Amino acid sequence: MKKTTAILLVLYLVIFFNTCAKKKPKVEPTPAKQDTAVEKVDEKTPVVEKPVLTEEELIQKKSMDELNKEGNLQRVYFEFDKYFIKDDMKPVLQKNADWLMKYKTIEIIIEGHCDERGTEEYNIALGEKRAESAKSYLTSLGVAANRIKIVSFGKSRPLVNGVDEATWYQNRRSEFIIIKK
Repeated sequence: MKKTTAILLVLYLVIFFNTCAKKKPKVEPTPAKQDTAVEKVDEKTPVVEKPVLTEEELIQKKSMDELNKEGNLQRVYFEFDKYFIKDDMKPVLQKNADWLMKYKTIEIIIEGHCDERGTEEYNIALGEKRAESAKSYLTSLGVAANRIKIVSFGKSRPLVNGVDEATWYQNRRSEFIIIKK
């Protein structure tokens, strides 16, 4: 038992000296320096701009129906039994030509129409002359003839229905339809 007591005493002394002998000095934290200022950096967030489309690219994005509904190409009207371009319709054709010259890839068809009077055969021939007259005028203003086709519908596609001069006048026309962008 003397050995056990001696071992316990040695163990007790080792533990006692290990815990008491090594007292760590208390470390005081150093205060942060007050005079060090943090600079705020103003960075602008880069703005990613959407690419601006050219007018030609905008035209290419639109459908044929959208282009035709926009009214960039306006119809011209004719006198009864006539197919020559009236003076008051020349500015309309000039605007149509200007627009076509601006968009050189556009191709159109010119439809010739008539009022309900006359035979079907006569009105088909007259509608063709009206479409051809409008085409000739556009080509004289610089639009390439290979961009223009013509067709006659005679009296088969009236714009409005009625049996008076105002109605007939609206049906004696040439329409300009975009067929290719």
